Amino acid sequence: MFWRPKRDEATPGDSPAVEGEESPATAPSPPPEPPQPKPDALWGPGIGPPPADVRPALDAGLARTRGTFVTTLRGFLGADGETAWDEVEETLIAGDVGATLAMEIVERARRRHEPDGSEAAVRAELAALLVEREPDWRPRPSVSGGPAVVLVVGVNGTGKTTTIGKLANRYAAEGRSVLLAAADTFRAAAIDQLRIWAERAGVPVVAHAPNADPGAVVYDALDAAVARGSDIVIADTAGRLHTKVNLMDELAKIRRIVGKRLPGAVPETLFVIDATTGQNGLAQAKAFHEAVGLTGVVLTKLDSTAKGGIVFAIEHELGVPVRFVGVGEKATDLVPFDPDAFVAALFA
Repeated sequence: MFWRPKRDEATPGDSPAVEGEESPATAPSPPPEPPQPKPDALWGPGIGPPPADVRPALDAGLARTRGTFVTTLRGFLGADGETAWDEVEETLIAGDVGATLAMEIVERARRRHEPDGSEAAVRAELAALLVEREPDWRPRPSVSGGPAVVLVVGVNGTGKTTTIGKLANRYAAEGRSVLLAAADTFRAAAIDQLRIWAERAGVPVVAHAPNADPGAVVYDALDAAVARGSDIVIADTAGRLHTKVNLMDELAKIRRIVGKRLPGAVPETLFVIDATTGQNGLAQAKAFHEAVGLTGVVLTKLDSTAKGGIVFAIEHELGVPVRFVGVGEKATDLVPFDPDAFVAALFA
């Protein structure tokens, strides 16, 4: 079933002139109108505020982590040159950095002999854990004439479907044509939830009946995207525990279906993790990475935890970049992850 939200029909008009052709009209053509925001978009020209700037959003989103984890850390680092390294290690562990990684950070920081002190040494070691990434990353088509494909995976309760809605809002507001695939067919509420987000974003969604084959939903969505010339397809997938082998196999099947419909296509696979789950969430991410090969992570509810150290553990353990972080409830509170801005906001 192909479903899209109601919206006003576009007013018919002449096709834009092709460069090099003569217009039959004798009067000069009027100047082109400026780009208009998508109908029902939550932000855009003449509608509302744009997505939050990264640094101010991170400053606000990391307030709890800064007020507990970093404040405690600074107390043990010592401005007078005396550093309680054992307590620094324990604080890093309590901040969800992880025991083994905390030991390595402390060991390397002690050897640095940083002229600006032990805080600068620890800060530098934490920053070095974040993987290199392409600036201004965007999902891009991997085959000519096809859309960019993003599979969003994760367990129930992490904010997976809400994240898809926020991504759709962001890309639609940027002027990209987005199509959603409701491939979480095992939970009827997920289909309805995705439709609500699609209506808010003003984008179409392909959905089948509950308990339908998720692979068929994705295949039909890719068909529709190719026919419509969509720029990006974002597919919701069934929330599943990493211990459920059959459900993990279903994810691998969906990836194969993408390759069948778009030969050579390599979808982005984003894992949504709840920042408040800490090391348990990291264990989930590892299992998903081994099963389907993650290309990015979306960290939700960062504003709800005092343990922002999980970001460093994720990137170090997986070697996969955090693409977005959720720092609030509003649609604009999903912001691109900037490593430099994150470390600066953490130690502000």
